[in-house]
Amino acid sequence: MACINIEEEKLLGNSSSSPETNPDFLVIRIIGRIVISVIKQCWALSSAMFITICIFYWIFGGISAFILLCFSAAGIVYHAGDQLLYYPEIPTNSRIFVPAPNTLDLPFENVFIKSMDSTKLHAYFIPQPQAQQCATVLFFHGNAGNIGHRLPNAKGLFKHLQANILLVEYRGYGMSEGTSSESGLYKDAQAALNYLLSRQDIDQRRIIVFGRSLGGAVAIDLASRPCNSGRIACLLIENSFTSIPDMAIQILPWKGLKYLPLWFHKNKFQSIRKVISIQCPIIFISGLSDQLVPPTMMLDLYTHCGSERKLLLQIPNGDHNGTWTKSGYYAQLERSIHEVCSDRLLHQQSVQHLSVHTV
Repeated sequence: MACINIEEEKLLGNSSSSPETNPDFLVIRIIGRIVISVIKQCWALSSAMFITICIFYWIFGGISAFILLCFSAAGIVYHAGDQLLYYPEIPTNSRIFVPAPNTLDLPFENVFIKSMDSTKLHAYFIPQPQAQQCATVLFFHGNAGNIGHRLPNAKGLFKHLQANILLVEYRGYGMSEGTSSESGLYKDAQAALNYLLSRQDIDQRRIIVFGRSLGGAVAIDLASRPCNSGRIACLLIENSFTSIPDMAIQILPWKGLKYLPLWFHKNKFQSIRKVISIQCPIIFISGLSDQLVPPTMMLDLYTHCGSERKLLLQIPNGDHNGTWTKSGYYAQLERSIHEVCSDRLLHQQSVQHLSVHTV
């Protein structure tokens, strides 16, 4: 499977009781999305291939036409892959209206950042009164909606961590330009980090990178790059996955998926391979009631992570979209950050730590 829907965000709600969590319903919805995507995005290519297959059948017979049909279907699904993963139009009008932080009484700067290929990205910078005396959280969201939908979560981080917040919209989301792609999201993440490093009104040594679901894969890629060694004080990964191929096997009931070559997947997000090279302090926040991304994937990421300072924070009643709403979430997160990286954020001492916490 080229791509699948990892996190069709309810954004602010608990999806655990929704019919969308039923595996059979989810498979039907994914297949329906594939068909609709092919019709809407690849109708010209589909029509051309249909005519070609008919000609092959007429000239060369059924076997040749069937082989061509298989190759055509694979190619169409591959090129429609982005529409199966990125959901910037959900909920309705997400590409038109982005709620501003002042709706939650948060101070903010409306920021536009140029990505590594000059694509213009939209972001909100939410500063503390003494911005240079605290840490700054770089927030990467999931695969649906826009940064305005993450404001309640951002307000919680702002209040409980006493940190500045930079919320960034990937290309193709909200008011950002361009079209979403795996390589494009990686460029956007690097541009966001570079932007923070260019600001003179924050402490550039205290940047915390936070990624949830798809944003977790983006954050892991950013932290794994050699050019960012020493630039990130702490990495927070919440309810993310090992890779897109692994998620395809998890969600779709077709046993043959595990035998498909990696190149068949347009979007790969191979976090399980990249996490090995991460050296900065890292906290894996795992909602144990996550019915979309199996908590075992978070455990696998934690186990394979190469950092000597890592911690697995498990939230028993945390679901995929609403782990951050659970009682004690922010208090435990704050303690975990100080436990694994207080030396980097405060004293620059060298302390080694490895542990697992359960709220």
